[in-house]
Amino acid sequence: MDMKAAVLRETKGKLSVENISIDSPKTGEVLVKIVASGLCHTDWETMHGFQSQVLPAILGHEGAGIVEEVGPGVDRVKVGDHVVCSWNPNCGICFYCDSGQPILCEIQSRIKSKGVMFEGTPRMKSADGESVFHYSLVSSHAEYTIIPEAGAVPVRKDFPLDRAALLGCAVMTGYGGAVYAGNVRPENSVIVIGCGAVGLSAIQGAKIAGASIIIGVDINSKKLDWAKTVGATHVVNSKEEDPIKIARDITDDRGVDCAIESAGQNESIRQTLESSRPGGRVVFLGKTPYGVEVNLPFYTLMGDREIVRTSYGSSRPRRDFPKLANLYMDGKLLLDEMITDRMSIEEINKGFDELEKGNLARGLIVF
Repeated sequence: MDMKAAVLRETKGKLSVENISIDSPKTGEVLVKIVASGLCHTDWETMHGFQSQVLPAILGHEGAGIVEEVGPGVDRVKVGDHVVCSWNPNCGICFYCDSGQPILCEIQSRIKSKGVMFEGTPRMKSADGESVFHYSLVSSHAEYTIIPEAGAVPVRKDFPLDRAALLGCAVMTGYGGAVYAGNVRPENSVIVIGCGAVGLSAIQGAKIAGASIIIGVDINSKKLDWAKTVGATHVVNSKEEDPIKIARDITDDRGVDCAIESAGQNESIRQTLESSRPGGRVVFLGKTPYGVEVNLPFYTLMGDREIVRTSYGSSRPRRDFPKLANLYMDGKLLLDEMITDRMSIEEINKGFDELEKGNLARGLIVF
């Protein structure tokens, strides 16, 4: 089958839209017709060489679509199912899966770094027969993709698939960062530093969990407006005000119960730690570019704070994607408000330029 796809051939910040052939799914695999794919900052990092990837590759790890074909042995999904693609299709048998930590699955981590499926080879080729590699076992910036069965999570069919795409990375990471890793409880105070798509989702998770104080912090006024829209009770432009002082002023000089970092900067990491109260919880969702060291005064780590660095918000996608779909359909999770642009695959480079400028909460490639 032939399809259009956005291919990364070299790490110079641009994708090429090409005609690519894709095979039928093999044992344990699923062919998905992609309806929408989110533009994530991790894609941008890969495009600029900050994250390693076997090339050429089709990027995209935040997608949703409809099952078109299933390979032998697939019994969890069927043709016609609406699915969200998960970039954490754990094996279920390795040390970490057996230990109840499937997000750390050893087998999928090794496979992802090679750009292949679990069987050991890619499923896509360029027009001249060159192998094109998978990205995060999703590769959703394409009309079709092949993913492991474990990465195809069914959701209710009345849940719009363009909104569903956001669950695949940003929303799950942020929501889980507040609800699971952050353990936010009713009447808690929360600060979220960095109000991109992940931070906005953390704000929503805190609100749904019942937090009474939710402080959104960013240097971009547009992002602070988005933060207010999705549930922040207070917003702080950290170029103009000190978020640590404001967090302490609001909480009788204690600091917040849960501080969440989603900007990936040395200063925002320090601010997150110093905004939290002794005995509180600190959650790191953002990440610095590979190789960048973080320098912190040791005192910021004291005070019996519980410090967590989590990937995917400590979530279980097969459990949580349907739950988030229900929250959206019940009007409790705001996704429409997070989609700031929809575009065709031919406009994908323009979309990433806008993401880099901070003009997108979430941009979507719509097929």
